[in-house]
Amino acid sequence: MGLISSYRMRLRRRYWRVRAFRRRRQLRVVRDRTRSFGPGAILAASTVRNERARLPYFLDYYRAQGVDHFLFVDNGSDDGTCDYLAAQPDVSVWRTRASYADAAYGVDWLNWLLRQHAHRHWCLTVDVDEFLVYPFCDTRPLRALTDWLDASSVRSFGAMILDMYPKGPIGGRSYHEGQNPFEIASWFDSGNYMFERNPMYGNLWIQGGVRARTFFADRPRKAPALNKVPLVRWHRDFVYVSSTHALLPRGLNLTYDAGGGEKTTGVLLHAKFLSLFVDRAAEEAERSEHYRGAGEYRTYAGGLDGQTDLWCKWSERYINWRQLEILGLISKGNWA
Repeated sequence: MGLISSYRMRLRRRYWRVRAFRRRRQLRVVRDRTRSFGPGAILAASTVRNERARLPYFLDYYRAQGVDHFLFVDNGSDDGTCDYLAAQPDVSVWRTRASYADAAYGVDWLNWLLRQHAHRHWCLTVDVDEFLVYPFCDTRPLRALTDWLDASSVRSFGAMILDMYPKGPIGGRSYHEGQNPFEIASWFDSGNYMFERNPMYGNLWIQGGVRARTFFADRPRKAPALNKVPLVRWHRDFVYVSSTHALLPRGLNLTYDAGGGEKTTGVLLHAKFLSLFVDRAAEEAERSEHYRGAGEYRTYAGGLDGQTDLWCKWSERYINWRQLEILGLISKGNWA
């Protein structure tokens, strides 16, 4: 990167820090337990709205993986989400009724909390329907991964979103609170992925899978991005700039080997397509608080009902991380 481009990126990073600083006043503390964790704690951060049913399994999953403390922004929930989170001993929660869209889809709020509380911590920034799977995750906790990344002088870890879905009508089986969502949504597309390097941020732009196949078949370039950098050894000067698809400094996005080798990567199993998503898609399309005026959600709302079946003859049933490695969707890299 030339001097001019480097200077522009520094200005862009400052711009995102200023945005976060200005929107800090939109956050009201509900429960701040951040003094309860020590210097080596692994953190997780998320923005939520009306996710009460998903939270018990989400918290249990990441506690089992080794997350020590959770930072949540509740964006105006009215289903008990905020009260539930406030009662959890390892959760700090802030509340706001400000516009999710105006806060860059929650990025400004999370950038502020990460700057204030995650400095020098490994932090996992995910949605509550995203579940990190990485090599050896069945036998090695998240700390084993972060320790290895530290020893390798690696500051960020990439993961592709892998959309999961049921076989049969999406409304055929109801999801109940605390349930493992992959008991229902246990299938995924093993192919149909497009990869392209983003020249601005250097990240690997990925599209495809079941959403491209089903909802964006006639316009695949409009399909949602599947690339994320969810796990970062955070520094107060870092910022996310597009959900967790890209960060600054730019080097944090280089979670792949451009020279033909392989870096260690994971996937985020995405439990979006459960029965409760049918009504949620219509609601979010109406609210228009998501990316591009919630155009993606309007597509879902227009093509999704309880009888929609996302399964096809090329669908794969999820088994474990080793299966994903064989399919080329994750890599051990040189972590043995």
